[in-house]
Amino acid sequence: MLAAQAVGTSVLTIEGVAPEGGPLHPLQAAFREQHGLQCGYCTPGMIMSALDLIDQNPEPSESDIREWLEGNLCRCTGYDSIVKAVRAGAEAMQSGAVTSDTNVRL
Repeated sequence: MLAAQAVGTSVLTIEGVAPEGGPLHPLQAAFREQHGLQCGYCTPGMIMSALDLIDQNPEPSESDIREWLEGNLCRCTGYDSIVKAVRAGAEAMQSGAVTSDTNVRL
């Protein structure tokens, strides 16, 4: 999408996923808890893609997650921890879980 195509629409970025100074979004917390990040370079794209997946498929399988994220490149984790993080985040989102940790921002 070109920037001109987004005129008049709402665009969500990683900075808007959780309120500033508030608790982490359940998916962000899951990435931290499941070690789904290392250097952090790919993390925003992984989280944003995973949020879109979970929005369309609230209970994604491992193969769903791997297929959905195949265009996001990570050179650190080998994807296993990322897949676990997405599954844990999806489960937490289904249960309405919220973390109280306000000190760590992704």
